[in-house]
Amino acid sequence: MSSNKKVLVLGGTGYLGQHLLQHLSKQPFDLAFTYHSTLPPQPLLQAIHSDCIAFPLDSQNEAVFFGISKTFGQPDVVVNCAALSAPSACERDPATAMSVNVPSALVKWLLDFGNDNTLLIHLSTDHVYEGVKSFYKEEDETAPVNVYGQSKVESEKFISVNWSNFAILRSSIIYGPQTVAPVHKSLPVQWLDNLLAKGKEVQLFHDEFRCPIFVKDVVTIIQTLTSRWIADGTRMQVILNVGGPDRLSRLQMAETVVAVRGYELSLLKPVSASTIDRGVKSPADISMDIKKLIQTLDFSPLRFEEGVKLTLADPTDVTS
Repeated sequence: MSSNKKVLVLGGTGYLGQHLLQHLSKQPFDLAFTYHSTLPPQPLLQAIHSDCIAFPLDSQNEAVFFGISKTFGQPDVVVNCAALSAPSACERDPATAMSVNVPSALVKWLLDFGNDNTLLIHLSTDHVYEGVKSFYKEEDETAPVNVYGQSKVESEKFISVNWSNFAILRSSIIYGPQTVAPVHKSLPVQWLDNLLAKGKEVQLFHDEFRCPIFVKDVVTIIQTLTSRWIADGTRMQVILNVGGPDRLSRLQMAETVVAVRGYELSLLKPVSASTIDRGVKSPADISMDIKKLIQTLDFSPLRFEEGVKLTLADPTDVTS
């Protein structure tokens, strides 16, 4: 029987999940992850150690979690990356958004162990904020303008009321290198680079602001929380803004890619977010104050320009 600590990643085949699994597989953990529908891709399985266990999981089905109990036991840490995270999809199907994004079955499963010896690290979003000012702090009121944000507020409430050992990470746009098994969703920096490399004009919002964060910084934050819990066993109840240090519009993000790559600035065409119907209301400015993150974890995320350089330096390098 292994004496290693156990880490379970829900949503291990997604963008953040894959980067996280590759990092954690180099640590002295017993590692398991879940996938939703299709089997885990071979490139991912080859990139992580062979004794990592993969579980098919419908996050709304409580019975499936108990199958994990039999094989894996109680995890020391659960990282919940599983979500319905496309705002337009959430808007079209609010009931599914709520049932997927509020981890009621997961928490009920953890409660069944009869102790709070599992740290639950839950990925939330900057969409919990209304977007009417700059640099939101964690204690500011949550007033989401769309179903996605509402579902994440409900997930935060459910965890904080029902589980006593958690870290909730309100993440901004996560960008960085492609995963070892490419994900289907569009990656923002690569999407921009691909169009600009072909000399195509790109319309970009100049009046919506976020604090994009490099994927490996998110991994480091999760690793730090995991190590802290495992090292000292002090239960935590913490909510952290997880963004980069730069408040940027989509246009400013693209201007950074242009500067790094040497493309023509004239390819970028500023437009107002109000002129495009995306089928969902989007908050105007959900930039976040990250002082609490820096102070709590003694860690400063990369500037966006540095992250872009690393993202575009070698798109095949996703191992470090």
